[in-house]
Amino acid sequence: MKKIVSLFLLQVLVISIVAAQPAKRTSALRSKSYHPAWSLQGNIYEVNVRQYTPEGTFNAFSKHLNRLKAMGVQTLWFMPINPISKLDRKGTLGSYYAVSDYTSPNPEFGTLKDWKSLVNKIHALGMKVIIDWVPNHAGADHNWVTSHPDFFIKDKDGKPAVPFDWTDTRQLDYSNIAMQDSMINAMKYWLTATNIDGFRQDVAWNVPGSFWSRCINQLEKVKAGIYFLAEGDKSYLHPSGFDATYPWEMFHKMVEVAAGERPAFALDSIKNKFDTMYPKYGQLLYFTSNHDENSWNKSDYGTFPGASHAPFAVFTQTMDKSVPLIYSGQEEPVLRKLEFFEKDPIEFKEYKRAAFYKTLLALRKRNTALSSDASFKKINAGDDKAIYAYVREKAGSKVLVILNLSATEQAIAVKDKTLWGKPYNVFMGTKELLTGKEWKIEPWGYVVYEYPSVKK
Repeated sequence: MKKIVSLFLLQVLVISIVAAQPAKRTSALRSKSYHPAWSLQGNIYEVNVRQYTPEGTFNAFSKHLNRLKAMGVQTLWFMPINPISKLDRKGTLGSYYAVSDYTSPNPEFGTLKDWKSLVNKIHALGMKVIIDWVPNHAGADHNWVTSHPDFFIKDKDGKPAVPFDWTDTRQLDYSNIAMQDSMINAMKYWLTATNIDGFRQDVAWNVPGSFWSRCINQLEKVKAGIYFLAEGDKSYLHPSGFDATYPWEMFHKMVEVAAGERPAFALDSIKNKFDTMYPKYGQLLYFTSNHDENSWNKSDYGTFPGASHAPFAVFTQTMDKSVPLIYSGQEEPVLRKLEFFEKDPIEFKEYKRAAFYKTLLALRKRNTALSSDASFKKINAGDDKAIYAYVREKAGSKVLVILNLSATEQAIAVKDKTLWGKPYNVFMGTKELLTGKEWKIEPWGYVVYEYPSVKK
């Protein structure tokens, strides 16, 4: 769910709970070894099951697996697969994030057998599976509301409180250890029963770090090497055990640059902030769209319209600490809002961006310079109001990225002699002689070079 500023945040974050044994992952000086090895050069594709096919089922989605594998997708993140509450439901079908039962699949999507079959097919293709989990709140008619009313924070009338404006949900109380244990046990169920590879935790920023340390420690004892993605940008999330968080501030700055409201170098201020805010090896989920941004804020068709989308997509795939995200339908591309509470299926026909994404995902997979723990160096390649350029490097491999984040043609030149030679132009598919000579790059243009030049 989208982050909303509210005094309610303070209410939850200041909850005093019993300190738990810290997880092995939790340290202010986390190293790259905490991440599953497969995640370092990985990527994530967010699956909106309801809208992905006319049927909106697990079985129907499975028909797309070979295509997504061929495009280079590594990890599939499924939006919540649990049943949806009917009480106070929004729209006809309700929000995925109003969960009525943590240990059952949504019957609209299929059976538990269908889900297990889908997970097995994904694993057989060498891909990973993480599911969206909703720990901050439960659906308005979740059985805990009546069976365990003490699991919820109370409003002024003594009833389970509604968090923010999410009237179809009720706020869980993390001062209650029994509730914490019940939540952890529900997550353990999906690990043991269906062999998933991790979790994307919804509204992780509004759940105490002490819970996350305890939770992640216990879950890793069930299945080692699982992946933890936090929807949040709070500094405590990485030390609490998460592999990756959301770089919301960078996303919003990208939108401003795309709109011409800020120069390209404005991205540096956020990058510098991240360098001090997050652990050295903390991963960041870079994106140009996701379910929230698409449904509520017109991403990517409105926030990165037309040709402006491409250089920012390259940015998300190649940026420092990045584990990039592609949302359902961006490869088509779907240039409209997907309805959140109603049936609104994607029509896959042309796959106009599929080759573009395939090029980027293949580059990430083969080149260690785009590992999330590879080094990053900003370079000057032109007017920094428009041109954003940088080098990623690891284990003798380099990737040079030059982006024109403006609507006007720009002059560019690479002055760093260590980058001269005949690197491989990833999108042109050719080796190019690169010197300090100036050339032109089109509006919203992008160029990516590999060093040493790959064999083709």
